[in-house]
Amino acid sequence: MPGPAKPPRPRDPRGSVRRQPGPGARPVRRPGAPRPAAGAAPALRLGSPRPRLRMVGLALTLVLTVFVVRLLQVQAVDAGAYAAKAEQNRYVVHTLAAERGGITDRNGVALAISEDAYDITADPTMFTSKQLKIGDGPEQAAALLAPILGKSQADLLKLLRPENKELRYVRLATRQTPQVWKQIKDLKAALTAKAGTDGRTVNVLAGVFADPSSQRVYPNGDLAAGILGWVNADGKGGGGIESQLDKELTGKDGKIRYAQSGGREVPTAGSTETPAVAGSDVELTIDRDIQWAAQNAITEQVKKSKADRGYVVVQDTRTGQILAMANSPGFDPNDLSTADAADLGNAALQDAYEPGSTAKVMSMAAVLEEHAATPLTHVEVPNRLHRGDRLFKDDADHATWYLTLNGVLAKSSNIGTILATGQLGKTQAQANQVLYSYLRKFGIGSYSGLGFPGETKGILAAPDKWSTSQQYTIPFGQGFSINAMQAASVYSTIANGGVRVEPTLVRGTKGADGRFTPAAQPKKSRVVSEKTAKTLAEMLESVVDDQQGTGTKAAIPGYNVAGKTGTANRVDPATGRYSGYTSSFAGFAPADKPRITVYCAIQNSTQGSYFGGQICGPIYKQVMEFALKTLQIPPTGAKAADLPVDYKP
Repeated sequence: MPGPAKPPRPRDPRGSVRRQPGPGARPVRRPGAPRPAAGAAPALRLGSPRPRLRMVGLALTLVLTVFVVRLLQVQAVDAGAYAAKAEQNRYVVHTLAAERGGITDRNGVALAISEDAYDITADPTMFTSKQLKIGDGPEQAAALLAPILGKSQADLLKLLRPENKELRYVRLATRQTPQVWKQIKDLKAALTAKAGTDGRTVNVLAGVFADPSSQRVYPNGDLAAGILGWVNADGKGGGGIESQLDKELTGKDGKIRYAQSGGREVPTAGSTETPAVAGSDVELTIDRDIQWAAQNAITEQVKKSKADRGYVVVQDTRTGQILAMANSPGFDPNDLSTADAADLGNAALQDAYEPGSTAKVMSMAAVLEEHAATPLTHVEVPNRLHRGDRLFKDDADHATWYLTLNGVLAKSSNIGTILATGQLGKTQAQANQVLYSYLRKFGIGSYSGLGFPGETKGILAAPDKWSTSQQYTIPFGQGFSINAMQAASVYSTIANGGVRVEPTLVRGTKGADGRFTPAAQPKKSRVVSEKTAKTLAEMLESVVDDQQGTGTKAAIPGYNVAGKTGTANRVDPATGRYSGYTSSFAGFAPADKPRITVYCAIQNSTQGSYFGGQICGPIYKQVMEFALKTLQIPPTGAKAADLPVDYKP
């Protein structure tokens, strides 16, 4: 049977069935219902969200304010400083080294050139632990670079980890060959590739770069090294023409500025470049072949004689241009590590020594120009001559010689020269003054005019300062000093008709624009008359052509040769005392129409002969013959003067 029916559920006035509240449920008060009576439990209400929203909004406002203030500081207040830092880190400025000008001989043959090279550089900021993420980056880099660059790890480490933490550019090595830079590039590439594969390796060479540079090369080795000089580690001339004309040879460096990232150039960021201006080429007056002949001849004789050193100067008598200036021993400017410090420089210009009998030609020039005697004047020459506080003699004991003035020069008599120059004044003091004036006119006691680094002007005291012995030794070449260039210039003056032309080594320069600028014309001055010069040339022929002359070994078949021997007591530079001899020979050819002067001197020959005519005469002949053939100077065919050497009393 069906059960009793359930009472119906109360309905909500809005028409929906109202759910009965469960146990513990909050009573719901319908609108319009009376409030609960006093003492009844209060009804629960939801909290307002507004305070929390205000706190969140305030916090966000503070954060945004901080960001805005910082943004204003970065973009407005400190914008310049941050831009500068960004610029510094992004852009790199490198120097573009100017190519050094070349040096050639008079025919354009290269004597000094510059070849491509690289300066190996680094950015120390790229070796920090912050940049590389390792603490020993500089040590690893130094260990890798040391054997390649030939430097110690300690020296490289000082450069890679400098005291100045903001330093961004250091030179690790200068003027390295392209092969050295290729080794470093290959090593950098290998480290980069390895770092990309394992993710742990660090390229410690990422901050190593190369600036294009140049390396000085001397194709002929030690040839003309005394003239050329060398270039030092800083790329500056260290001696010779390289130093004298360093400004012209160096040119002007340029600069390049580019953006970089990770040590590499950013090609799309653009760059600015100030191109370098190459140095000027210098053309010398010397002839490479004649220089070789002179250097070869003096080197062999110095070795054969076991001498300290020797020099040969070859000069064009008409222009004063130097065709050769050779020294022995010399040095190779390509490798100064093997050179003896005493051999660096140009001894032909830097050594001062007493010339000996080659200087007698100046005494004879004074005697002839002052009309104190003629080549035929009779001079009675005793075995000994007492003058002042000394007893003078010739190079060998002899009975009384009855010589002409020409014979005094031909036989190189010291006593005869003293007697002849004594006629230059009524008193010895007057004679001294006259002789001194002619020595000065010939350039003794003055710089040659070359302006060469380290050149000596020699020593010539004023005549009132001459000692008792100097009054009589200076006429025959002792008691004053000269250099080899001065000695050659004396003979070129006589060969040039009595007009002295300052010697020159540089013909001109060629700039980067290819324009050749000739050197300034040398100064000229008349020393003696043309007649006196011609007479002296004829007297000098007797030294070589006459069998009684001291220079017979200098004779050249087919040519008339004018020359003079010299053998002087030598002052040892180490002790300041006389020790050994200076042997020399000077002359020009053809004697009747001079074109070339050759001067040779050898210091302290210790094996074989030490007489100038014996060891320097053959060098003069060898070098003069070569020069005459090289310059294609034919014999003049004139007959020798054949002046008498002696007379019968």
